[in-house]
Amino acid sequence: MSKSGRKKKKLWQKILIALGCIIGALLLIVAAFLGWLSANEYRPADEEVVDIDTSFASGEALTDGSSLSIMTWNVGYGTLGDNADFFMDGGNNVITASPERMEVNLAGIEGIISSMSPDILFLQELDRDSKRSYFTDEMEEISTRVRELPEITGGDADKGKYISSFAYNFKTKYVPYPASDPIGKVECGIATFSRYSVDEAKRVSLPCPFSWPIRTVNLKRCLLINRIPVKDKNGNDSGKELVLVNLHLEAYDDGEGKEAQTEIMRGILQDEYDKGNYVIAGGDFNQVFSNVDMSSYPVYEGSWVCGLIETGDFGDDWQFEMDNRVPTCRNLDKPYQGADKDSFQYYMIDGFIVSGNVRVDSVMTQDFQFAASDHNPVLMTVTLGQETD
Repeated sequence: MSKSGRKKKKLWQKILIALGCIIGALLLIVAAFLGWLSANEYRPADEEVVDIDTSFASGEALTDGSSLSIMTWNVGYGTLGDNADFFMDGGNNVITASPERMEVNLAGIEGIISSMSPDILFLQELDRDSKRSYFTDEMEEISTRVRELPEITGGDADKGKYISSFAYNFKTKYVPYPASDPIGKVECGIATFSRYSVDEAKRVSLPCPFSWPIRTVNLKRCLLINRIPVKDKNGNDSGKELVLVNLHLEAYDDGEGKEAQTEIMRGILQDEYDKGNYVIAGGDFNQVFSNVDMSSYPVYEGSWVCGLIETGDFGDDWQFEMDNRVPTCRNLDKPYQGADKDSFQYYMIDGFIVSGNVRVDSVMTQDFQFAASDHNPVLMTVTLGQETD
């Protein structure tokens, strides 16, 4: 081999060695990053007792035969107002609101809760320390401001304020996608507010449909179960409880995750009903009930498709409540402001499952035009101990 040939060979050897070193270094960085994510993965227990915040009130007694109002609302972590679009729904943005717009949304959320003044409130997608919501503790902000509003307390400093509980369902130090603008740190969860005294609040884990390493940066869904003792009409212990189940089921899986989570929930609800308890589950199911007429909300090509809960799978003990006169959710492929409302993509995925020993008196989706969140709240009134006619 000539001298020039040997030089070219050495040059290529050096280039290959350099490339190998670069690739090796990149692989080490990726491995170290995945190891860091795995070491810091949120791994909740199957069941965990969570704190009940009684700093504002100890709660009122609940009596058998009482009528009460319950509202559920996915508040879109304070940044999914009518101006927002989101990349995972076909939109463009990861950060979907400025700090100023987020404050407008949160004020709107607090105002709506104040105006509705429900006895029980289920909230989903409350951020506590997330990049996407500027590391605002929304649970603290909403709970403090709502529980101090005169519309909630009736002007009485010692009556009517909420007690609350919170459970994480998304807790990760860093979500690395999309690569162009990573979601980053997320701490988010669901919260239940009650005017009534709560004996126990518990977080129950649901199966996660994602495998490693996606699992390390994904949601860990759960049920937040509150137990309220029920007194008889003489003020004595009736031996019954009102069991409240707040939930936010899987969204972006292939369908099997939602089905598995729904089956776990179904078993828990049935067990509680078999004990003689009153049972109400509510939240964002990311599924529509099969008894709901969806003809007014067709799914357009390319849009996200929600799951389906077959109500018959639950048996005759249960009532499935969604009000389809107003959609409960909108797609985030584009802002709602200025859009053609007639051809927009809407969904019915928020509602309630109620045991047969509770009479459902009314259920109504509140039409707030998705101003503060990509979901509308749903308000239901019920009477304990009286079956629906």
